[in-house]
Amino acid sequence: FDEVYYGQFVSLYMKRVFFIDDSGPPLGHMILALGYLGGFDGNFVWNRIGAYPGGVSVWSLRLLPALCGALCVPLVYLLTLELKFSHLSALGAALLNALIVQSRFMLLESVLIFFTLLAFFSYLRFHNAPASWSRYGWLLLSGVSCAAAVVKYMGVFSYLLLVGVASVHTWNLIGDRAVSHVVPVLLYVLWFYVHLSLLNHSGPHDQLMSSAFQASLQGGLSRITQGQPLEVAYGSQVTLRSSASKPVPCWLHSHRANYPIYENGRGSSHQQQVTCYPFKDVNNWWIIKHPGQELVVDTPPRPVHHGDVIQLVHGMTSRLLNHDVAAPMSPHAQEVTGYMDFNVSMPAQNLWRVDVTNREAESEVWKTILSEVRLVHVNTSAVLKLSGVSLPDWGFRQLEVVAEKHFKSHSSSLVWTVEEHRYGTQEQKEREAELHSPTHIDVDRKISFWAKFVELQWKMLTVKQEASEHKYSSAPFEWITMETNIAYWLHAATNAQIHLIGNPLSWGVANLSLLAYQLLAAVYLLRRRRGFKDLPDQRFVLLGCVCVGGWSVNFVPFLLMDRTLFLYHYLPALCYLYLLSPALLEHVHTHLLAVLLSVFLSYWTFCPLTYGTPELSANQLQALKWRDSWDILYHRR
Repeated sequence: FDEVYYGQFVSLYMKRVFFIDDSGPPLGHMILALGYLGGFDGNFVWNRIGAYPGGVSVWSLRLLPALCGALCVPLVYLLTLELKFSHLSALGAALLNALIVQSRFMLLESVLIFFTLLAFFSYLRFHNAPASWSRYGWLLLSGVSCAAAVVKYMGVFSYLLLVGVASVHTWNLIGDRAVSHVVPVLLYVLWFYVHLSLLNHSGPHDQLMSSAFQASLQGGLSRITQGQPLEVAYGSQVTLRSSASKPVPCWLHSHRANYPIYENGRGSSHQQQVTCYPFKDVNNWWIIKHPGQELVVDTPPRPVHHGDVIQLVHGMTSRLLNHDVAAPMSPHAQEVTGYMDFNVSMPAQNLWRVDVTNREAESEVWKTILSEVRLVHVNTSAVLKLSGVSLPDWGFRQLEVVAEKHFKSHSSSLVWTVEEHRYGTQEQKEREAELHSPTHIDVDRKISFWAKFVELQWKMLTVKQEASEHKYSSAPFEWITMETNIAYWLHAATNAQIHLIGNPLSWGVANLSLLAYQLLAAVYLLRRRRGFKDLPDQRFVLLGCVCVGGWSVNFVPFLLMDRTLFLYHYLPALCYLYLLSPALLEHVHTHLLAVLLSVFLSYWTFCPLTYGTPELSANQLQALKWRDSWDILYHRR
C-alpha cells in the first residue's frame, strides 16, 4: 500500500511539481524517480493498491530498492568480518525474510538499510586498514553513505551513532572527523538544491509554504502575484495571509455577520465578525488607510514604513478593523471586529502600528510577500493573532482571530504577509468591481535558495501528518515479539500471497541476543570490579557499540512518536540484531552451526510467504500461522 504513497511523489517528480514529504530528505524520491530510465512517464494515477496496467513500468521503479536489498547481504557479511568475527558468523547474519519482501517493492527501507550498513562498513574498513593515504577513500565513502542514509530522518540517528564510535576511536585525528562531518552536510544540502531546482512548478502542498516561497513556483500563486506593486502604500488593497500553517493556511477575512451573545451567556461586542478563512475569497481584501485621509493611493504612492500607524478597512463592507471585549473562544484575549457605529458609548479603537519583524533597517518599507508584519493595537499594545480555534456555526466554522497582549515574540501565528496587492480607487462600487477582477502584469520575483532551504527544513520538521488507524498498523513492542505481519499481495484466483513477515526463529534469536549481550556485559563489568579481566580484546565492546547501539537509536525514537507505525519501521533496528546474534553465539562458543541450520530451515519454511511461490493450500497456510495474531489470507472456493 505504501507504493501508492511513494508513487504519487515519483509522478510529481516527473512533472516537476513541488511537494513536501515529512518522512525525510528528497534523495529517496530521487532514487525512485530514476524509474523514468525504464520508461515511466509519471502520468499514471496512483489510486488503487497493486493495480498496475501493462503500460506502467513498475519494474523500473522497484529496481533500485531491490538492488539495495540484495547488496545488503554481502554488506552484512563484510561488516561482520570487519568486526573481527568468523566467516561462519558472517554467513549467519545474512538470512532475513522480511528485508527480502520489503526490498521487492517501491519502498525506501532497503535503501536506508543499505546506506547505513555501507557507512559503518566503510568506516570500520578505514579504521582497521594500515596507515596510508588510500584508506581515506573509505572515510570519504563513509561520509557519502551517511548523507545518503538520511533518505528517511531515522538515518540521522545511525549517523550520530557512527560519529560517536569514530570519536571514541580517534580523539586525536581532528582532520579525519572533519572530513566525516563536512561531506554528509554538503551532500545533504546538495540533495535539496537539486530537489528545489527540479521541482519549480506549483503543486498540492503549496499552501503549507510562505507566500514568498509560493510566488517562486511557476503557476499557482505566481500567476496571481506577478506584476503587483512591491511597496505597500496608503490606499493599497491587500490580502493578509497568516504565516502560521496550522491548523490550515488562511487569510484575514470579514463578512456581513455580527458576533452574537456567546453560548455561556457572556456578552459580545455585536460588531462585525473578523476571522481567518482558509480559501481565496473577495471578502479577504482589506485597504491600508492613513488615519484621517481618504481610501485612495496618492500620486506618487506614499509607502508604509515600519512603525507607521494605520487603519485597516474591509474592502467589501468598509468596516474598520477594531477590537474591544473578550474573544469568543479565547477569552484571555480580545475580540477583533469590523467597527459599526451603533450610537452607543463604545469608542472606536481602530489604530494599528506596523511592525516589520524581518526588517533590515528601522525605516524599512512594508513590502508585498517579502515583509513579515505584526499588527500592534495602539491603545492596548495587543497583537493581531490567529488563535487557530474554529468558531461555532454562527462563525461558519472559520478560524478565530484575536488580539493578545501576552504572546511568544517569535510565534508565526502573530505574523501576517501581504499576498495579493493592488493600488485601488476611492469609490466603493468601483472598488468592489476591482476586488472581483484584479489585473496582472508579467513580472518575476524570486527568493534565494537558502531562504527556501531553511523554510522547507522547518516545514518538514513541524508539519504533522494526521495519525490514522490502519488494518496493519502496530505498536513498537509488538515488533519485538512479532505479533503482527503485513499482507502485501494476494493472487486474484489462488492462495499465492506475499507477507511482510519475519523468520520466527532468527527473529527470536536476534531479540534474545540483545538481552544476552546486556547480561554478559553486566557480568563482565562486575568481574572486572573484582579484578578478573575476561575480555582479551575489544571485539565485544565494539560489537555492543555498533549492534546494541544501532538497535537502540533505530528503535527507541519510535516509542516517542505519535504517528501511524508499521512492522517495516523495525527493519533497520533488526538488521543490527542480525549482526549481533551470530557474533555473540561465536563469542560464547555455542554450537553456532546447529543454530544457523535451524535458522535456515525456518527461512525455507516461510519462503512461500516471502516470494509468493509456490502456492500453498489452506491447510498449509494454516500450518504457517504460528501466531494467532497473524493475518494469513485464504480464498473461499
